Amino acid sequence: MSGVEAFSSKGGIQVIARAAAILRALKNQREGLSLGQIATRVGLPRSTVQRIVGALEAERLVIAASPEGGIRLGPELHSLAEGARVDIIELARPYLVALSRETGETVDLAIPRDDRLIFVDQIPGTQRLRAVSSIGEAFPMTTTANGKACLALMNDKAARAFARAEWKSTGARKRDIDAFMVEIAAIRRHGVAFDENEHTDGISAVGVAFADAGGAMFAISVPAPSARFVKNRSKLIAAIKRARDMINASLAPAADDP
Repeated sequence: MSGVEAFSSKGGIQVIARAAAILRALKNQREGLSLGQIATRVGLPRSTVQRIVGALEAERLVIAASPEGGIRLGPELHSLAEGARVDIIELARPYLVALSRETGETVDLAIPRDDRLIFVDQIPGTQRLRAVSSIGEAFPMTTTANGKACLALMNDKAARAFARAEWKSTGARKRDIDAFMVEIAAIRRHGVAFDENEHTDGISAVGVAFADAGGAMFAISVPAPSARFVKNRSKLIAAIKRARDMINASLAPAADDP
């Protein structure tokens, strides 16, 4: 490789790394960031950020947040993420099937989309009385086990903002945000979330969440009639945590990967 080629190769890698840093800085920034704010967060000159953002805009990877200015993640990223999610759904399915067989209960896989949780796969349980939802059905985040598990993957500021926005938009009863954040902190510590008759009276669920390499979140939940859930609570917790850990292990790069 000539000196010019080596310089070009290194420069190209550097540009990709800087573009990735800019995209990560914009993650969860619904209102967008100014060029100056981005520059501060990624530690680059504003002129460099402006040049890279211009290239990302041309590919619709970022777009203007509002007519007044600011930059946020663009629709093309969502399209790319959807393609990646299909692979995750396929990867996770054998583990969901095994989890359903072990527990006898329905197992759901969901993804956050905008301000709701969308069910994208389901393995029906074998119990005569079981909880079943429809693929594509949307659920709130703050009253479901899988939704709360996703919120626990966010930082406190983002989780607070999301919860307040959901309660306002759905007209839900006023709740104590500090008490809710205590619950989110407990979910982070223990790795599991619960919905005990919150979303649907008589139905309880345990949920876990994980993220792929791109930061896209996925959540698994095991719902059951509340009486049976209480009886089998420990078994369900252990089983769903094992399923999540196996999925995470399958997502991890091989030890000899560069």
